[in-house]
Amino acid sequence: MPDDPTVVKRILRAELRERRRNMPAHEREQATEGFTSRLQELVGSSEATSISCYLSMPTEPDTRPFVDWAEANGIRVLFPITREDGLLDWTVGEEQDEVTGLHGMPEAVGELLGPMAINDVDLILVPAAAVDATGMRLGWGRGYFDKTLGSMGKCPPVYAIVFDGEFVEEVPREVHDQPVNGVVTPTRIVAF
Repeated sequence: MPDDPTVVKRILRAELRERRRNMPAHEREQATEGFTSRLQELVGSSEATSISCYLSMPTEPDTRPFVDWAEANGIRVLFPITREDGLLDWTVGEEQDEVTGLHGMPEAVGELLGPMAINDVDLILVPAAAVDATGMRLGWGRGYFDKTLGSMGKCPPVYAIVFDGEFVEEVPREVHDQPVNGVVTPTRIVAF
């Protein structure tokens, strides 16, 4: 295995992408039910009334049923909107539409609230390729969430959402990588 964390990350991301692509549909459906239940538990235990959550791609842990539940229960949900300068804008996605944003990611449609809007949420839910036992998050390599989390003066709890097999002993890390406060899998919630 190479020593360069950048190379190790690239190899690990490719392996995890392939594993996600090959996940059987019935496993994905079971995982979605688990994610929805665990995320509901997390919101309930944290008493969050405002959260941020991403819209998932087809191979990612499916956040849509949870987002629908949250909105139906009066929880304000901010969605990230990627910007060319590497920062994230936010929207509440007033319309039930979505578009393809930069890098082919699904994004909500709504009034842009600016990068500082994230400071007003009670809980941040982020995507990840993997999370290790210390809370270090391996993202997908574009740095949007690392920049956002690293720039926040007072950050609410941050939980990464990953499949069970993506909660691992150790992930490679670099200086700019930001840890998370917890991880949500289909079967459990772990706080660090």
